[in-house]
This record gives sequence, structure tokens and C-alpha cells, in this order.
Amino acid sequence: MAAENPMESLQEEATCPICLEYFTHPVTLECGHNFCRACISQCWVGSDTAASCPQCRETVQQRNLRPNRQLANVLEIAKRLSLQAAKGAGGDRVCERHQEALKLFCEEDQTPICVICRESRAHRAHRVVPIEEAAQEYKEKIQAQLKALREQREKLLALKVTGKGKSWEYLKQTQTERQKIVSEFQQLRWFLEEQERLLLSQLEKLDKEIVRIQNENFSKCSEEISRLSELISEMEGKCQKPASEFLPDVRSILSRCEKGKFQQPEEISPDLEERVSGFSQKTIALSEALRKFKDTLLSALETKRGKYLQAHRQANVTLDPDTAHPQLVLSEDRKSVRWGDTRQDLPDNPERFDTEPWVLGCEGFTSGRHCWEVEVEGGRYWAVGVARETVGKKGRINHGHEGGIWAVEQWLCQFRVLTSPVTPLPLSWAPSRIRVCLDCDRGQVTFIDAGDEAPIFTFPPGSIPGERIRPCLRVWRSRLRLCP
Repeated sequence: MAAENPMESLQEEATCPICLEYFTHPVTLECGHNFCRACISQCWVGSDTAASCPQCRETVQQRNLRPNRQLANVLEIAKRLSLQAAKGAGGDRVCERHQEALKLFCEEDQTPICVICRESRAHRAHRVVPIEEAAQEYKEKIQAQLKALREQREKLLALKVTGKGKSWEYLKQTQTERQKIVSEFQQLRWFLEEQERLLLSQLEKLDKEIVRIQNENFSKCSEEISRLSELISEMEGKCQKPASEFLPDVRSILSRCEKGKFQQPEEISPDLEERVSGFSQKTIALSEALRKFKDTLLSALETKRGKYLQAHRQANVTLDPDTAHPQLVLSEDRKSVRWGDTRQDLPDNPERFDTEPWVLGCEGFTSGRHCWEVEVEGGRYWAVGVARETVGKKGRINHGHEGGIWAVEQWLCQFRVLTSPVTPLPLSWAPSRIRVCLDCDRGQVTFIDAGDEAPIFTFPPGSIPGERIRPCLRVWRSRLRLCP
């Protein structure tokens, strides 16, 4: 039965009954039916004499195939009309093969097809639905996914805002504590400086008193020495004279000797001696007080450090050889790593760093607070920190949230933090021993100078995601060792 739509009727007339597609090189049989030359030839394969028409089963002699040029022209017209009809209906996309509008969707091949493709061998056994119905179904799936993604984004945004707010609170708290410390030590410095000025002023007065007595005694001694020297010279000269000249005035000379007894210089008064001795006692008391103050302060800081270390469980970290860059050499106990002279022939497994000289620790942490120490045994190129277990290990590696590595590094004569971009630290050279303190629950990591307990840098809370985190080291022309 002819289709009600003239356009569809024309398409049916231009379609081969065998392949159900537009004619290709149409030929006409003696019975008047038309087929593609290739299709009818394929049907007659294996028949050497008479053959029959696939449509009416009439016997055809001599395989008389006559090209149907008029049908070929009609076919071109049908294709153009079909294309115009598809564009006129608002569909710019048409089947490239049949020039038909893409009104159907093949579920198996996930591609739009036309009505002629639907009847072809390629799609005949597939599940096909109207393209609008398929679009609506997939739009609903996309909308559901969009809803879930938006909800996840909102949660992350809220977490970001909350984390930023907490970070600002912690920063304010640390700023307040910093101001308190500066104020307390400033007051202590003022008090000590005032006491220093007072004691030095009293000592200066004592110095002047001692110098005055010393100068007076020196002057008196000089005068007596001069007088005695003159008398001695005169008496020595008298003794050299003859008796007639020696005896006159001899009693006068002796009388002058007896009267000119040497006067002892003024001694240091007991009061002055007591004052000097008192200052010695003050100095001893001051030294003792300062010693006790230092001991008390160090004890308080040590107690605080002990509580901090108690809160952070000491982790026994070892290095994972399966992640080590081929040019890194690990010790037998896997506690130290150095830069080797040659690249080792190691398996290029997915866990191994292939470009940058990193190595991860065997231990991974997902909760709790943990700390470990790393000793620098030489070199000017190294880094110490933590990394996601899923950090990318092939090619160039980024840092922070983007790359999944949070660390401090020594690069030439600059000590800096591996942020993006890097953050220089106010130290020209790194400490020789660094403590890494990881707080998984708060999502932060702190680096401390293990030598004097001075903080180096802290990534704020929420910086590290809630996933498995592992220690990491980077070594180039240097050597690092994990401390017991």
C-alpha cells in the first residue's frame, strides 16, 4: 500500500527491495522490477543458467540487466527533495548516506539514524527509539547527574567557606598568642634592662670611690717616696765626707729622719669593702635567679612539647622501594635515601615516580595525629613532606591541592614551601632536622625545627583532603634519613 505522504511514497520507489536503501546503479529486469546492480548480482551468485526475480519470482533468461537511467535521475531528485524536506522541518542534521532526517536513535550504537538505516542490516536487530524520546530520557539522566554534582559542589563550597573561616579563626588566635608573647618578653626585657641600669649605676659609683682612694694613695705615696729619696741622697752624701765635715749638723739630720717617718696611705674603708662584697652576693643571686627562670621556662616549653608529641603519635616510617625514582638508592633498612650516580634498571610500575626524584613512605594515614623526623645529611636540593597516596607519579608533578604534595624544600640557598607559587621562608638555610606533624582529622600538616622546637610552617586546617596520606621525600644530589 502506498504511503499517504507523497514524500515517503517517493522514497519507497527510490529504495532497493533487497538492501532497503537508495538504489545504487539501478538496473531493470525483464519483468520490470528494479534493483541495485550489486544486490541482484549477489542474489544470483551460484546460479549458472536461469535466475528468478527476487520480488515476483518470474524466471529471467540470460540475466539481461538493463541500466535504468531514468530511475537514477529520479533517485537524485528524491534525495534532494528529502534533504529539503528535512531542512524545512527544522532539522539541519540528515543522514549522510541516505540524505534522510535523523529521526531515530540506535541504543546499541549510541548514534542517530534515519528510517532507511533502521531497516538496514546494520541496525535491524538493534533497539531503536524515536530521537526525541531518547533525548528526553538522556536529558532526565543528565539532569539527575547535574543535581548530584551541584549538591556535591555546594557541599565543597560550604566546606571551603567553613575551612577558610576556621583558618582565619586559628590565624587570629595565633596572632593573639604572638602579641601576648611579644608583650610578655618585651616587659621582661624592660624589667631586666632597668635592673641592669640600676646595678651598673651602683657599680659605677663604687668604681669612682675606689678610683678616688687609689689616686689619693698614689699621690701620697709619690710625695713620700720623693721626700725619702732626697733624705737618703743627703745622708749618703754626708757619710762620704771626712769627720770634720761629717759631724756638724749630724744631730739635725738624725732628728729629721726620726720626724719624717713614712705615713701609711688610707686603707679601703670597711663600708666600701662591704658594698663590694654585697654586689658580689647580688651577682650570685642574679645568676641563680636567671638560671631558675631559664630552667622554669624551658621546663614549661618542654612540657608543652611533650604534650604535643603525646598528642601526635610517633610514626615508625619506612620508605617504599616500589615508588622510588630509578636514580634513588635506598638503604637496607629503608630509613635513608640518596641520589645515585646512575639510573637503575627497575620495573616501570604504575606506583613508581619516573621523572621527579620522589619516594613515598610505606605507611599511610587516614585519621589521627602522627609525627616523624627527617635528618638532612648534606645536599642543596631536597624536600620533606606528605602526599596523597594517589598522587600522580608520571611526568611533572604539581603541589598543594592540585598536585597532592605538601612539603618544604631546600633549593640552592633558599629554604621555601612548595605552594603554587612557592613561598620563601625567612631562613637562608634549612634546619638539619625537621619534624613533620600530620593531623588527619583537621587536614593540616606542620613542620618544626627539631633542634630548637621553632615552628617552620603550617598548612592551614582543611588544606589536606580526607584520604590516605603518606610521607614523601625528594632527593637530588643529597641524602635524607628518617630518624628513629
